[in-house]
Amino acid sequence: MFVDIAKINIQAGDGGDGAVSFRREKYVASGGPDGGDGGRGGNIIFQADDNLSTLADFRYKRKYVAAKGENGRGKRCSGKNAEDLLIRVPRGTLIKDAESGRIVADISGDEPQVVAHGGRGGWGNIHFATPTRQTPRFAKPGLPGEAMEVQLELKLLADVGLVGYPNVGKSTLVSVVSEAKPVIADYHFTTITPVLGVVRMAENSSFVMADIPGLIEGAGEGVGLGHQFLRHVERCRLLVHIVDVAGSEGRDPVEDFKTINRELEKFNPELAKRPMLVAGNKCDLAEEEQIEAFRAYVEEEGYEFFPIMAAIRYQVDHLLQRIQEMLSKLPPVVRYEPEPEPMKPVEEIGNRRVNITEQDGVYFVEGEWLLQVIKSVNFDDYESLQYFQRVLISSGVIDALREAGIQEGDTVSLYDIEFDFVN
Repeated sequence: MFVDIAKINIQAGDGGDGAVSFRREKYVASGGPDGGDGGRGGNIIFQADDNLSTLADFRYKRKYVAAKGENGRGKRCSGKNAEDLLIRVPRGTLIKDAESGRIVADISGDEPQVVAHGGRGGWGNIHFATPTRQTPRFAKPGLPGEAMEVQLELKLLADVGLVGYPNVGKSTLVSVVSEAKPVIADYHFTTITPVLGVVRMAENSSFVMADIPGLIEGAGEGVGLGHQFLRHVERCRLLVHIVDVAGSEGRDPVEDFKTINRELEKFNPELAKRPMLVAGNKCDLAEEEQIEAFRAYVEEEGYEFFPIMAAIRYQVDHLLQRIQEMLSKLPPVVRYEPEPEPMKPVEEIGNRRVNITEQDGVYFVEGEWLLQVIKSVNFDDYESLQYFQRVLISSGVIDALREAGIQEGDTVSLYDIEFDFVN
């Protein structure tokens, strides 16, 4: 079964905990702290695999969890970083945040992409030694790894997309111009999965053609195969609209042409602006008057018309040459840029509960919601720091610290962020 959309849960590994340890050697008095740091948790990494063509594997396994980093040890030994978890998907897979629809990554290139980062390892007690705090008996726990539910959407990477009603000859055309062998039969929806074929024009010159399964009226609203396959047209640089110019199934070619164009525009208005060539197939079954009447209509609408007989490759080479000419002038296949996670307005943060503990003058502040805020802050940017300060004030964290007895100059530790408290 062809599957081109799936939802999975991913959980990057937690960081390992820092160690509380003190140097103990013969003849060495008061060796001091030597607790090592915890290791980083494993990342969740996605990579394109050209041996995969569907997302069917994700119907059976929906949860992916990376390993936790190793805890730190004594003698300043840091814990081992956990191995990353690599998830292979078909080339052209979009990864979206399932809740917001935000694009997280577009797996179209060869480079692996980190989608969920593992948590940093916690600091060992060696980091907390100061002239006035020479025996710190505490260390930091590792940070939790990022977790989210993501939606995988496969949008085929093709230069040319063949669109049109069922049974007009799209599969036949792909089969005669490439090595692809789609199922071909004389009934509707013979092709129920998109088929990619590489069309080789000359040495070092080729393009990818996609046979998009037949569309019908209402496809833009999901009728028939509808949305399931319209998404695969979105990346195509050029569309070739194939029409049964003979009206062999009792339909009017002009109405077929109008209907499919309307459905493309309903699904995505950008598709209506995509360059398009029109191929009138089954010319051997049509009268000359039918072909010329359809040609006149298509050219009046501003499209180039190519009468063909796909089954015997009649005039197909002229169509391919024109496709190659147009592709040489068109921009490359659409790649989607990841969308940054928006920072929530301070008002939406509200008053959230935090847990504050004090050890040797260091005030540790913990709260699950704080992790989300910290991830969205760029601490090298002044405005972002101001936003973080407003969050701490408006959410009651600063007041909670004062109630816990913090004094000016004491250290505040927010996971992997530290600063001195100033009244």
